[in-house]
Amino acid sequence: MNRPRLAAKSVCVVLAVLISGCGMLDKPGDIVSEPYLLDTGLTSRSICFENPTGAPGRGGMEASNLGVGRKGKPAITLKAGQEVQLCDIAGPGTIRHIWMTTSNNPMNLRSLVIRAWWDGQEHPSIESPIGDFMGFAHGKVMPYFSAAHSLGRNAGMNIWLPMPFVKRARITLTNEGRENVPLFYQIDYTIGDKHPADVGRLHALFRRENPTTLKQDFVLLPQRNNKGRFMGTVIGIRNLSPGQWWGECEIKVYMDGDTDFPTICGTGSEDYVGLSYGMQQTPYLYNGCSLNNKSFVSMYRWHLPDPIAWKKDCRITIQQIAWRNGLAETQDDWSCATFWYEPVPSAALPPMSDVAARTANIWKD
Repeated sequence: MNRPRLAAKSVCVVLAVLISGCGMLDKPGDIVSEPYLLDTGLTSRSICFENPTGAPGRGGMEASNLGVGRKGKPAITLKAGQEVQLCDIAGPGTIRHIWMTTSNNPMNLRSLVIRAWWDGQEHPSIESPIGDFMGFAHGKVMPYFSAAHSLGRNAGMNIWLPMPFVKRARITLTNEGRENVPLFYQIDYTIGDKHPADVGRLHALFRRENPTTLKQDFVLLPQRNNKGRFMGTVIGIRNLSPGQWWGECEIKVYMDGDTDFPTICGTGSEDYVGLSYGMQQTPYLYNGCSLNNKSFVSMYRWHLPDPIAWKKDCRITIQQIAWRNGLAETQDDWSCATFWYEPVPSAALPPMSDVAARTANIWKD
C-alpha cells in the first residue's frame, strides 16, 4: 500500500470539502479534488519578496550579481524590532497557502509574530508566534504533516487552511526578538472568489499559562459571540511534575447558551488528540503528537470531517487534572495556537503575552 500517496489524496479531499464549504468558487466543483476544471472564474497570484504586490508581470525584477531577474531578492534580513508587511491584497480573494522559513532557533520561532487583518477591521483576527501558527509548540522543529500544516526538518513551514476575504487582506510579521534573522516567504492566493459578506474569516490566537491556575481550566478558545466553526488547535505542554501523568484533562465545548456544563465533553488530553493510555509521538492527518520528549509535548487536533460549529456563541476549555495515585489537581505549562472561522466584524482577540513570557522555559536544542 502506498501510504504517502493515500495520505496526500486524503489531504486534498479534506481541503476540497473545506474550500467548497466556504463558498470559494463561483460554480460547482472545486480546484482541489477536481483539478481539471479550468473555467473557475479565479485568477492565480503569488506574493514574495520577488513580487511584493503580486501584480501580473512584475515578478523577479530585482537584480543580483548575475543580472536583472536572476534571483535578485529571494529574502531579507528581518532586523530585531522590525515589522515587515507580507501582503496587502484587494479582494475578493482567498489566501490558499503560506510558506515561510527563517532561523530554526526556538527563541526566534516564538519571537516572530504573524498578524492578519481581514476586510478593514482595525484589530487583527490572527495574532500568534510564527512557530505555533505553523503547527508546532515550544519552538521545536519536528518534521511532520497534518491536514493543516507541513513542516520540514530545517523549518520549512507551511499552512494550508484557506483564508477568504471580501475586500482586503493584510498580513505582517514582526521580529520581537533580539537577533536579526533571515526571512523567506511566499503567499499563494486567488482573486475573483465569490464570497458572501458573512463568509467565515480565519481567526487564530496564541495563549500561554506558565504555570496554569490550580483548579481552573485552560482556555483554548475564549468567548466568541458570533456564529462560527472551530477548526482545531496546536497545544504545547511542559510537564512541571515529571513523576506524574499530566493528561487526565477533559476538553469542554460550551456553545449556544451553555453555562455551567458544556454540550461537548471529552475524556482526557491524549484522548482528545485521538491517542490513548499516555502520549505517543505519532502525527496523523487530523490528530496526533509531533513532539513527546523531555517533558515537552506538542499535539494537535483538526475538526475537518467532524465539525464543531455554533450558531450564537462558543467557549472552549480543557481541564488541568493529573494522575498521581488517583485523580489530582495539577499545574503545568500550557500553550495553544487555536484556529476558527467567524464573520467580521468580530471581537478583538485577548492580549497576547509578551516575548519574554512566550519564550521563557521553551525548548533548548
